[in-house]
Amino acid sequence: MEHVWVLAEQEGELPPITVHRPTMRVIDGAHRVLAAKLRGESDIAVRFFEGDAGAAFVLAVRRNVTHGLPLTLAERTAAAARIVRTHPEWSDRTIASVAAISAKLVASVRRHAGATEVVARVGRDGRMRPADVTPGRRRAGELMRANPGMPLREVCTLAGISLGTASDVRQRINRGEDPVPPSRRSGADMVPRPPVPTTPERCPEPTMILEQLRRDPSLRLNEIGRLLLRLLNTNAIAPDQWETFADTVPSYRRDMVAQLAGQCAFRWQEFATLLQQRQQDEP
Repeated sequence: MEHVWVLAEQEGELPPITVHRPTMRVIDGAHRVLAAKLRGESDIAVRFFEGDAGAAFVLAVRRNVTHGLPLTLAERTAAAARIVRTHPEWSDRTIASVAAISAKLVASVRRHAGATEVVARVGRDGRMRPADVTPGRRRAGELMRANPGMPLREVCTLAGISLGTASDVRQRINRGEDPVPPSRRSGADMVPRPPVPTTPERCPEPTMILEQLRRDPSLRLNEIGRLLLRLLNTNAIAPDQWETFADTVPSYRRDMVAQLAGQCAFRWQEFATLLQQRQQDEP
């Protein structure tokens, strides 16, 4: 009700709510409806949605993880479980993007949700891919070992896997690991494989990397480059500082901060994958 009172006290017309036309149920905007009643108003602007009940639920989740009073982690996890059952053909990453949780959490939810088994799933890019990517990972590993300079996009096409999966396979091979994570291996796959010889690489401290980047004129002498440097500087936090930040967040805001932090981490990971892919694609 605190959120409802905040909406009711705002000046001007409330934003339109979204209603599922076939059932006339409010998909997005229940708090705005209550706020309008508190104002003594009898009308509110509406946008109608014509899809089926499953699509309406997905839209409701999308809207409520991006604005208004955000869903808690428990609510988003429960929403993911329902979407897994109504859309078993959707990939873990697709459902994760809807519910604003990690793909790993979606995979865990899928294992316990009793969802219909499918042989292929639709990714966020609309492409259909095998539900079991183990053979694709194996094929990608063989391609990368035989052709270390092969661009990731070409590996994706030949192995039938996503760009993110191909990037993970390359990182595993560079570390001398199996292309398939332990959690995805069957009993036959658990036979030890000879590691690929690699040279251990010690990552420099973030402060040293930042100092090198700040001296690069191609970054510091243009507006976008300076913005990137500021973002990197803000995110280069020492491990012990995260504990301090966690202690500062009040208990009733932890879910909200965790949600935002997860979304930021996901975007940074996408950015890292994009840079790695471009590096591999260069001749």
